[in-house]
Amino acid sequence: MSESYHDVRIEEPAARSTRLTKPEWIKVKAPVSKEYQNTRDLMRARKLNTVCEEAACPNIGECWSKKHATVMILGSTCTRACAFCNIKTGRPDLVDPHEPDELARAVTELGLHHMVITSVDRDDLDDGGASHFVQCIEKIRIASPNTTIEILTPDFLRKNGAVEQVVQAKPDVYNHNLETVPRLYKAIRPGARYFHSLHLLKTVKELDPSMFTKSGIMVGLGETKEEVLQVMDDMRSADVDFITIGQYLQPTPNHAKVEEFITPETFRYYARTAKAKGFLMVSASPLTRSSYHAGEDFARLRANREAYLATQRAS
Repeated sequence: MSESYHDVRIEEPAARSTRLTKPEWIKVKAPVSKEYQNTRDLMRARKLNTVCEEAACPNIGECWSKKHATVMILGSTCTRACAFCNIKTGRPDLVDPHEPDELARAVTELGLHHMVITSVDRDDLDDGGASHFVQCIEKIRIASPNTTIEILTPDFLRKNGAVEQVVQAKPDVYNHNLETVPRLYKAIRPGARYFHSLHLLKTVKELDPSMFTKSGIMVGLGETKEEVLQVMDDMRSADVDFITIGQYLQPTPNHAKVEEFITPETFRYYARTAKAKGFLMVSASPLTRSSYHAGEDFARLRANREAYLATQRAS
């Protein structure tokens, strides 16, 4: 992809301090249900961090009321400082050797059919935390063999062999988000490299072609439609099965500002286009997040692959 872009937005300093008003389609109700509180209490009891809370996800009320939670392993402090992310940056926590066991217990107590595991970036660890992901997967397999497992990993930048370790543990879905278009990486995701992340997704498929791969981006950061479509093509070149596209929301005034609230019509356009480009599964809406409706989407993803393979056999 060309590094030359002519559509960079130039704004006056006064305009930069102005925050856009949220449209009605992005507003959600505050969590109040008993089921939400029960899920919250269990996470506290097991001393587990969740990306739902740490990243201030707008869907937390809905997901936790359904006993859906995305657990964030390897502590609550990240070694990166991405401009979009609400997770704190600083000296990392010590790795908790009991976390995989506590996670497995939480899965059985909640009766989860599908589990999503993510983590902070751990550039301080020799393997970036890959072996800890493996232990979590193995403990869940023992405690709840029928639970399907989706992982959302960091990029394991300069961590040789890390991706291979995790793929060998056989998660059902391997997710790694590209997050934004390449032009915005320096400002939005400065510690990462776009083509390294793309290569990670391609490597997963090369190591295990049967493994579902997934990746997502946020929109509303100043990207163009053409850049979003190029990211779709890049993902398909890496044989990514499932794409998620959601609206970026500014967690605090210190984070990157929302340049635009993308309309539901544009999200529907992105969904139609992604399907036409060959993704097995597409989730594109203002409130879409990586693990939003992950269990239901995994079931559809598996069914879509079966339907596709049946069509291929018939032809």
